[in-house]
Amino acid sequence: MQTQQQLPVDGGAQQLAVRRYEPAGTPRASVVIGGAMGVRQSFYEPFAQWLSQQGLRVWTFDYRGSGDSRGDVPLREVDADLFDWAHDYEAVIDAARAASPDSPLYLLGHSLGAQLPGFLQRPEQVDGLVSIAAGSGYWRENAPKLKRTILYFWFVLVPLVTRLFGYFPGRKLKKVGDLPRGVILQWRRWCLNPRYSVGAEGELAARSYNRVRFPVLALSMTDDELMTLAGTRSLVSLYGGAPSAVERIAPADVQARRIGHFGFFREQFSQSLWPSTVDKLHRLASLTAVQHANVPHTTA
Repeated sequence: MQTQQQLPVDGGAQQLAVRRYEPAGTPRASVVIGGAMGVRQSFYEPFAQWLSQQGLRVWTFDYRGSGDSRGDVPLREVDADLFDWAHDYEAVIDAARAASPDSPLYLLGHSLGAQLPGFLQRPEQVDGLVSIAAGSGYWRENAPKLKRTILYFWFVLVPLVTRLFGYFPGRKLKKVGDLPRGVILQWRRWCLNPRYSVGAEGELAARSYNRVRFPVLALSMTDDELMTLAGTRSLVSLYGGAPSAVERIAPADVQARRIGHFGFFREQFSQSLWPSTVDKLHRLASLTAVQHANVPHTTA
């Protein structure tokens, strides 16, 4: 069963559009799905519905200024950056924890949704993160085809059109999606820094990531058109105090021609990638026995 609600944040100054997917019986655990940059929560609905059928209570949401959380406010008037989006993420985590205080709470982060948990103020609420097709975003670690055009994107297109429109009109350009000015310009700083968010934001960001103690399992697709294995490893390394692992997945592993950056969430994988990920969620705690501290364990 799916329900929709408006979740107040910042003392009610912002309203987040949130969807909750309830299992038939008592939830075994809660899962908050953190979406990728420019991707609406509706994209994750088939996967969220399927997870709920496996006995999990699932939460999805749109970051402020995007999707159903945007409302009628013109995007050029939306004052938001990536710290605000991390705050939105945590507000949904708070709601999920309050609804099921005694059961495990996991994050499933797609791309950006696996980066922002490093900025949680209360990471102790979370029992683990499964990262899907996520990496640091630093431009030199982009996939080869993307890397050939990305400097034009960051140094010409983004500054020019953002100044012209007052926001990034990604839908018109068929790149990323419409984004608030503060989000795209902060993301630009991150992507131009070798240490990504930690390098761009400094010591406070580094300490924030290092507060994370929940296990992090990163799933890296061999045919990801945006993200490389090096980028994934770089992101995992930012969670320096967390037990972590990186697993590579090839299309041939699941008898598919392609997975890519977005394909994991297609229903064609409901008999392969999806069930294995549920198993991985419930095995996250075992990562603490595999590894601690700074060096990620990688399986090819």
